[in-house]
Amino acid sequence: MAQEDAVRCLRCLLYALNLLFWLMSVCVLGVAAWIRDTLNTVLTLTAHTRLEEAAVLTYSPAVHPVIICVCCLLIIVAMVGYCGTLRSNLLLLSWYFCSLLVIFCVELASAVWTYDEPSVQRADMISLKFRMPNYGLQRYQWLTQTWDSFQMQFKCCGVIYFTDWLEMTEMEWPPDSCCTNQYPGCARHAHHHDLSDLHQEGCGPKIYSFIRGTKQLQVLRFLGVSIGVAQILAMALTLTLLWALYCGRQFQELDSEVTPGLPEDSTSIAATNGTTTDASKSGCGRMTKGRTETSAAEAQLKDPQVEMEWLNAAG
Repeated sequence: MAQEDAVRCLRCLLYALNLLFWLMSVCVLGVAAWIRDTLNTVLTLTAHTRLEEAAVLTYSPAVHPVIICVCCLLIIVAMVGYCGTLRSNLLLLSWYFCSLLVIFCVELASAVWTYDEPSVQRADMISLKFRMPNYGLQRYQWLTQTWDSFQMQFKCCGVIYFTDWLEMTEMEWPPDSCCTNQYPGCARHAHHHDLSDLHQEGCGPKIYSFIRGTKQLQVLRFLGVSIGVAQILAMALTLTLLWALYCGRQFQELDSEVTPGLPEDSTSIAATNGTTTDASKSGCGRMTKGRTETSAAEAQLKDPQVEMEWLNAAG
């Protein structure tokens, strides 16, 4: 009964861990996709600068293809582990354990390989100004759309201040994406009438803060560590469950080989002849030994002399 309760407890814990794997893997994929859009915009604006290298070093562990593939594979492995736990299938549980071990090693190797501390300073933001003269040119439409998208998303204008557009380009006023309330010609109207209608903060500090780390990146790091800890715990529980199921099946096989219908006081007679079964012993090997001793006791009971002694004692 105690062994059955232990197996039931292990199965419940594995159910919970597999559900946790599904939830955390989906969260990692969602947050990584969210960061990836902004990261692509930042990489476009900071191309061929030190800021690009710093951004890659910071976010490559979070949006690396290996990590994305591992999360997708972990969802499938968790489903296999759930089925193996539900059916108490030793083969599926063994495959589940090996898969978790391989995934954990890949995650650890990827984290060590991609880990590097970025070196970036605020003075590097000035290099973004050299990307501004291409704004609005026909062959740089992709850069124009990137600038507009970043300024609207982060509510900023220019690199340090909105006047950067006037200094680095031939424009007489900033782009309309700098307006707090956007409509066609809003930047021209704000430039001549009310400058407060333009975003006053530059995009340089926004990019610097993004490269140094965002809340989304911290969430991804926390999820990555949590998944690793949960995998270690799941592997330990799976090994324990495999051992319990294997020993339970060995016990059932030995029990099925024992001849039924022993006398009620066969234990005392077996003890008189020096063969006892220690029911209080635990472990797969000890249960096997106990079954062997019981079989020896039954063999002695089949002896005619022992049977006559038992009949005389009963009379």
